[in-house]
Order: sequence, then structure tokens, then C-alpha cells
Amino acid sequence: MMKDKALEELFLAQKPYFTDSDAFMAALTKRLDAVEYVKQHQEATIRRYKMMMVAAFVVGVVSGAVTIAFVLSTPADVPLFTFQIQTGFLLWLAENSRLIAITLLSLLMTLGIISIISNVQDILQMRVRLEAM
Repeated sequence: MMKDKALEELFLAQKPYFTDSDAFMAALTKRLDAVEYVKQHQEATIRRYKMMMVAAFVVGVVSGAVTIAFVLSTPADVPLFTFQIQTGFLLWLAENSRLIAITLLSLLMTLGIISIISNVQDILQMRVRLEAM
């Protein structure tokens, strides 16, 4: 509360001095140009993020489609991998390798989709903050 009061008194004590000189207009123009440069830089950054998100989405869809096509193209009764040692756990792992691979792929795709959605929301928030300037 004391800091707020002190800041208020500090701002009220300031008496800005404006002149009709060209120096004021030059300084104002320079500051406005700097603000415009920052806005253009942020818009370029947002465009770059959007392009990266589209690229990540396309790569994810293509790699997911290729992996699913590979898993589904192999014979159903042949495991994806086998072990030379036939213990209980390794035998179960070999027999269920297709389900495990599809489950892991689904989890990876879900994580990727959640990441992309999170990044899109961050980009939209950056755009809102940029427009508020």
C-alpha cells in the first residue's frame, strides 16, 4: 500500500515539458519505429512457429501412417520380434508384440497431438498479446 502511494506521488510530481522542436518529433518517430520493428519481429516469429507446427503435424501423420501400415502388413500370427531364449515373460512379450507396438504408437501419437495443441494455444496467446500492444 505504501509503495502504491509513493508511486502515485512520484507520477503526480512529474511535469512533462513539451516543446515544438523537431527533436521531440524525431524521438517520437524513432520510438514508434522501434515498436513497429518489435511487432514485425513477433509476427515473423508467430509465422515461423505456425510453419513448424504444420511441418510437425505432417511428419507425425506420415510417420504414424507408415508405422501402422508396417504393423498391419505383417502376418497376424507372426510376432514382430522374437527372442532366442524362451522364458515366460519374453514369450508373452513376443506373442503380444503387435498389441504392444500399436499401444506404444498410439501413446506416442497422443503425446504428439497434445503437444501440438499446447503449442497452438501458446501461439494464439502470443497473437492476442501482440494485438493488444
